[in-house]
Amino acid sequence: MTKLSELDRRSVAALLALSVAAFCYVTVETVPVGLLSEIAGDLDVSPAQVGLLVTGYSVTVAVVTLPLVRVVARIPRRPLLLGLMVVLVVATALSAAASDYALLFTARVVTALSQAVFWAVVAPVAAGMFPIEVRGRVMAVVFTGGSIGPMLGVPGGTWLGQEAGWQATFLALSGLGLIALLTLAVALPSKPTKNEHAGQGTTPDARRYALVLATTVLAVAGFFAVFTYTSEFLTIVAGMSAALLGPLLLARGVADFGGIAVGGILSDRNQRLAVTLPAALLAAILLAVFALGANPWVTGATIVLTGLAMGALTPALQNRVMEFAPGGTDSASAGNSIAYNIGIALGSSLGGLTLAQVGPRGIALTGAVLAAAALATALATAATVRKQPELAQQTGRAA
Repeated sequence: MTKLSELDRRSVAALLALSVAAFCYVTVETVPVGLLSEIAGDLDVSPAQVGLLVTGYSVTVAVVTLPLVRVVARIPRRPLLLGLMVVLVVATALSAAASDYALLFTARVVTALSQAVFWAVVAPVAAGMFPIEVRGRVMAVVFTGGSIGPMLGVPGGTWLGQEAGWQATFLALSGLGLIALLTLAVALPSKPTKNEHAGQGTTPDARRYALVLATTVLAVAGFFAVFTYTSEFLTIVAGMSAALLGPLLLARGVADFGGIAVGGILSDRNQRLAVTLPAALLAAILLAVFALGANPWVTGATIVLTGLAMGALTPALQNRVMEFAPGGTDSASAGNSIAYNIGIALGSSLGGLTLAQVGPRGIALTGAVLAAAALATALATAATVRKQPELAQQTGRAA
């Protein structure tokens, strides 16, 4: 089977630059959480207003993704991506230079507008530079950048902001984005979607595509129903020290990183199994949290394992989107991005409702029910055979 290391070096360099860009976007979006007091004190605003810098960013991405993707549909992907990166670099630098809250908020909204388009086009562009048989691993490389953002970018940005001022964090991210921009300017092909499988669904099917989106919503909702209130569960149900939250979340991030690698490889072998296996794992983990969460060892282990399950699901679901996209993969990817954000909102809301009405232990059962529903929709998405050059005669392998 083809390996990424055996492919065109310029395409590999462009792929790594796209992963760095994903890291920058995710970190820029969430890093104000770690710099809450620094930004609030410097700009003389409340912590709640600083929190709106994150909320407003995510809402902007969710609302404008589909309209913007339609607007830019006819723009060639190379100039579009380079333009998006210019916006990221300039707007992030402007955030660092902001002397008042209004300017900072505006700069972040502009960054969010570029991110909305970026997440819609990055998967098709990345996939289009490589043969179909390595598409799962290509997706894994791209989403690894996004995964490292919360795991390393936010803690690192928090440390830098505390040591050198919050502006230094945004300047550093702008500089890293500039490196990605220059790399893409040199390495990104003039026609990134040279492989036709990247522009349209490989096996277009509107019903199965809808089931993939439903799986995304339900799996993400199940995870965030518990993840949002991890601190409450950790301290009240498991009786653990709040000081252990940071190390456990770091370990969960490392597991997420490993899960993405596993999900990418498995997705190139069997797309259906690549989705159903981590969905089943997530449901089983959350059920174990509900049943055995009073044991701190079980709670600690399950928090880490949720990272493995969700990490594996991320590239697998995107690969499934590329498979069943009923039209262009740009719009299909935009739909999956919106589904992910709906899942976050749904899970957080249901988790909060459960916490208020039942108590912290109940959120694990809510998450398990949602994850089980995700498994059901994944199983309902019938397997299809994807013919690859070296597999053309092996029609028994499920895509």
